[in-house]
Amino acid sequence: MGDIKRVAVLGSTGSIGRQTLEVISALPHRFSVIGLAAGKNTDLLADQISQFQPSFICSQDKTPPTSAKHEFISLEAMASHPQVDIVVIATSGQWGLKPTLAAVKAGKRLALANKEALVMAGDIITREAKLSGAQIRPVDSEHSAIWQCLEGEKQKAARIILTASGGPFRGYSPTQLAKVTPEQALKHPSWRMGQKVTIDSATLMNKGLEVIEARWLFDMPFDNIKVLIHPQSIIHSMVEFADGSVKAQLGMPDMRLPIQYALSYPERLENPQLPRLDWDNIKEFNFEPPDFDRFPCLKLAIEAGRQGGTYPAALCAADETAVELFLSKRLKFTDIPRLVGRALEEHRATAHPTLEEILAADAQTRENVKQMVGDNR
Repeated sequence: MGDIKRVAVLGSTGSIGRQTLEVISALPHRFSVIGLAAGKNTDLLADQISQFQPSFICSQDKTPPTSAKHEFISLEAMASHPQVDIVVIATSGQWGLKPTLAAVKAGKRLALANKEALVMAGDIITREAKLSGAQIRPVDSEHSAIWQCLEGEKQKAARIILTASGGPFRGYSPTQLAKVTPEQALKHPSWRMGQKVTIDSATLMNKGLEVIEARWLFDMPFDNIKVLIHPQSIIHSMVEFADGSVKAQLGMPDMRLPIQYALSYPERLENPQLPRLDWDNIKEFNFEPPDFDRFPCLKLAIEAGRQGGTYPAALCAADETAVELFLSKRLKFTDIPRLVGRALEEHRATAHPTLEEILAADAQTRENVKQMVGDNR
C-alpha cells in the first residue's frame, strides 16, 4: 500500500472538482484533501471544507467560509505549496493558466483538467515542465486514453485519433442549429460536465481545443492528429503506430475514470463506485468524420492552433465570451462560431508571446467580442 497523497483541488465546486472529491472519498486510504479552491459557490465550498477539513482554501469571495484552522491562500500559492503532492487543476477558462504554471514551475504532479492553460500557453508550460521535472497528467478522457495507450511504448506514435461524441446536435440541419436553445445545448447525450464544456461539446469547439492540447501534451504535429466522431463515447481515443497497429482505450463515459488514473498513476486502484462496461448490451461502434461546415468551431480552433502565437489565446477568450452570451440568450447558437471567427480575423497576433502578452491578448479579445455585440460594460 502506498503513502497517502495530499491533493489540492482547484475548482472544487465545479463538475470535475466534485467528481474528484467523489474519487478521493472512495479511496481515503490513498488520498486526502489538503487544499480546496473555488469561485463564487461559497455554500458548496463551505460544505466541502466541513467534510474534508483542508489546511488551505481559496475563494473569489473575500470573506471565505473558513475558521482559524484553515489558511486562506492564493491559487498560485496552493498549486505550488510544498505540502501538496498532487494538484488538480479543474478551474475553468483562463483562470487555470497561472496556477498551472505555478504548479509546473514547482515540479508538481499535476492532474490537468483545464483546457485553456495548454491551449493558451502550451509552449511556455511544456518548456517549464521539462526544466522542473513536473508531471502533467491529463484528466480529459481523450488525452487520458492517449496517455494510457502510449504507456510502455518505446517508439513515438505515428498518429493520434481523438474521438468525439458529436454532441447533441450531430444530425441537425443548419436551420435546426439556428434554433438551438441553451437548455437544449446543456443536455449532453453522454457526459456529465460543466456548462462551458457542455456548450463547447455541442459546437465541437471542445474537440478543437483538445487537438491543440494533444499537440503540446504528446509533441504531435497537427497533421498527425485526426478527429473522429464516435457517438457511443466508449472508445475514448486511439493511437496509431508506425506499423499500422492501433491501440484504443475503452470505458464508460464517466469522468471519474480518468480522474482516478491521474491521481493514482502508475497504479490502477479498485473502486467499486466506478462503472464497468456491459459487453452484453454494446451492440455496435460507429465512426464518421466531423462536419466542418455545420460545426465550424472545430476548424477555427485547429487553424488557430496552427497559427500559434497569441491566436489560441484569442480563440479561448472569444469562445468563452461568446458562450456566456449564448447562455444569457443574447446570441444564437450559430452566432458562436461567427463571433469567434470575426475575433480571430481582427486579432493582431504576437508570434512568440510572453505570459503577459498572452493574458493581454485574452483581455483585449474579450473586450472586442463584447463590443461586437454592443456590450460596452
